[in-house]
Amino acid sequence: MGTPKTKVPTPSYDKLTAHFQKISHFEHFSALGDWDQAAMMPMGGGQDRGDAMAELALHIHGLKTSAALAEHLHGAADESLSTEQEANLREILYQYQQANLVPGDLVQAKTKMAYQCENAWREQRKNNDWQGFKPNLKAVIDLAKEEAQIRGEAQNITPYDALLNKFEPGMTTAKLEQTFGGLKDWLPTLIQEVLSKQANEPKLVLNGPFDISAQQALGRDVMAFLGFDFNHGRLDMSSHPFCGGVPSDVRITTRYNEADFSSAIMGIVHETGHARYEQGLPQAWRGQPAGLARSMGVHESQSLFCEMQLGANPAFLRQLQPKIAQHLNCHFSAQELAQHYTRVNPGLIRVDADEVTYPCHILLRFEAEKAFIDGSLTVDDLPDFWSTQMQQLLGINTDGNYRDGCMQDIHWAVGELGYFPSYTLGAMYAAQCRFAMEKALGPIEALIDAGKLDSVFQWLSEHIWSKGSLLTTDELIRQATGETLNGQYLERHLRQRYLGI
Repeated sequence: MGTPKTKVPTPSYDKLTAHFQKISHFEHFSALGDWDQAAMMPMGGGQDRGDAMAELALHIHGLKTSAALAEHLHGAADESLSTEQEANLREILYQYQQANLVPGDLVQAKTKMAYQCENAWREQRKNNDWQGFKPNLKAVIDLAKEEAQIRGEAQNITPYDALLNKFEPGMTTAKLEQTFGGLKDWLPTLIQEVLSKQANEPKLVLNGPFDISAQQALGRDVMAFLGFDFNHGRLDMSSHPFCGGVPSDVRITTRYNEADFSSAIMGIVHETGHARYEQGLPQAWRGQPAGLARSMGVHESQSLFCEMQLGANPAFLRQLQPKIAQHLNCHFSAQELAQHYTRVNPGLIRVDADEVTYPCHILLRFEAEKAFIDGSLTVDDLPDFWSTQMQQLLGINTDGNYRDGCMQDIHWAVGELGYFPSYTLGAMYAAQCRFAMEKALGPIEALIDAGKLDSVFQWLSEHIWSKGSLLTTDELIRQATGETLNGQYLERHLRQRYLGI
């Protein structure tokens, strides 16, 4: 027998991991509080919940900025660590540095205002009440601008870059403008080409009503088909579809429409992509920063891979067709479903947009966020800005329709400026992953038809999920696909699916 290896002492690093394990326990309940507020909490609970969550956010911030961490970080830098431990130390340092940029009272104020605004938004949006929503949004935007200014000055970067870094570490406005600039070169022409091609194609007429409980049962059936672990998660209903909770207890939601089941089901497919990523994060690093999802762009790539690369694939819809017939007692052909889910139709609502026009919704929000932060756009001017942009990008007028215009998203209501670009980055990463996967496994449509969906998820698990935050975003994508972000794969995917080239 060989001589057992002696474990090299790492006292400073061990103290850091113990401290961040404690932080993860508090963040666990913060995540469940967020879910409960959106899915279960009665309207009257908003004020006290906001106060409680603000207090919890302040406590977590205090833990992340503890004076003892600086000494432990200094000591850990000189200790003999494995490659994975070094990656975790890098992520610990990043969280520590980011937390120390912002004072605790601002964290508390932002959290409290976000809960107040979001709770009111649920009813205000339903009632198209822009005048009621406006003062709340102003307060949220003012706090976001204050945070952006503080973060930007401390890091010697622009205020909006500082917000982008919260969701996509290392991303800059300049990089996004270059990436999105390339998108603008080909997307408008592609939209027109697809609209022309589809002009005379038949449209699926959904003859509702479709019972909500039946739609819920169908949704759970589809989640099971996609490999969702119901022992560690659940499906509920909310005003805005989302995935929340923690890896061991993932909570996804959707919203239902009795007249049209198609949006809720594909929303569930999307959120299940988020959930599979969370459930697939490395168990060995749970409770540590290295065990977290890499970035929101990567997170959105997994949901959009599930929704677009899989969900809108004809082979997946051939699998979905009998499930729809069973649960909803309606008998659409797989071909009809494929035409429906690949119908390009410029519309008002981002979450219901087809994948060809979807980036236009993100371009609008990207421009609005930059303008909010640099002061060239005010909340008072947002409806006119929105209507002008929608007219230019999609030929749609939103004058007076605040509910389906500038009030439609939850993100700004909760102060998440800088998040929206992640969606289009995610679509690009998803397309890039698909083509890399097909080099290894063959066409994804053939895999689904052959009942080999597990091999698709195994590839994602091996190359994305199991890596957590052990790699930087660029290195994660490079190792998975052979190169860093390349937006040309999204164009290739869309041309292939919608124009057959």
